[in-house]
Amino acid sequence: MNTMSLWHITGWEFAALASAALLVGFSKTAVSGANTVSLAIFAAVLPARASTGVLLPILIAGDVLAVLTYRRHAHWPTLWRLFPAVAVGVVAGTLFLVWADDGIVRTSIGAILLLMAGVTVWRRRTAGTEEEPDSVATRSGRVKARSYGVLGGFTTMVANAGGPVMSMYLLSAGFRKLGFLGTSAFFFLIVNVSKVPFSVGLGLIDGRSLLLDAALVAFVVPGAFIGKWAVNRINQRLFEQLVIGATVVGGLQLLLR
Repeated sequence: MNTMSLWHITGWEFAALASAALLVGFSKTAVSGANTVSLAIFAAVLPARASTGVLLPILIAGDVLAVLTYRRHAHWPTLWRLFPAVAVGVVAGTLFLVWADDGIVRTSIGAILLLMAGVTVWRRRTAGTEEEPDSVATRSGRVKARSYGVLGGFTTMVANAGGPVMSMYLLSAGFRKLGFLGTSAFFFLIVNVSKVPFSVGLGLIDGRSLLLDAALVAFVVPGAFIGKWAVNRINQRLFEQLVIGATVVGGLQLLLR
């Protein structure tokens, strides 16, 4: 990427990036998937490929805050089942980025997000009872975990858009609010940190992008505190509706740009 372009943003553009960083903090501690809006803002202000490299350290900062907040609520059996499939998806996403242009990336991820939202809504309307988190031990649960894991790894690598995919998986598995947030916090901290070498190798992260991150990361902290305050005031049904709504909005933004 041409990192020189990162230094030519206007004051209004920096304000937009700062607002997006604030939303990252909020999404990590309140409504996972809402940071697809942040993804769209970063891609609108910066070159689309460059924006993924700038956004990644911001997401990691939010992940650290989320882990500190919800570390006691993670469901580790679910995480261990997801990681191998996610690794496959990350490698596939890296190869995809070698040749795909911005338009193909946006269209692919937007379509996947809308598909996942539609499947989740359909499953929840047709199911008589919710699945429990330990249902991932069944054969169908393992297949679902692998499918979502590959999609999550792929989408998080190519566009930092794995949040909505994993949100759909955790909702479909019947996770309640705190278990959802604790499990996703550890998942994305580990996955996002593992993506750093790939992003550096692709030229998406360098010294100039990290300096811009240093200016933006301070806005993640107040967003995380706002999210922590808000999540205690959101009931489970509203929480699920907000997650699905954020996924749909993010998918549409990517498709319509």
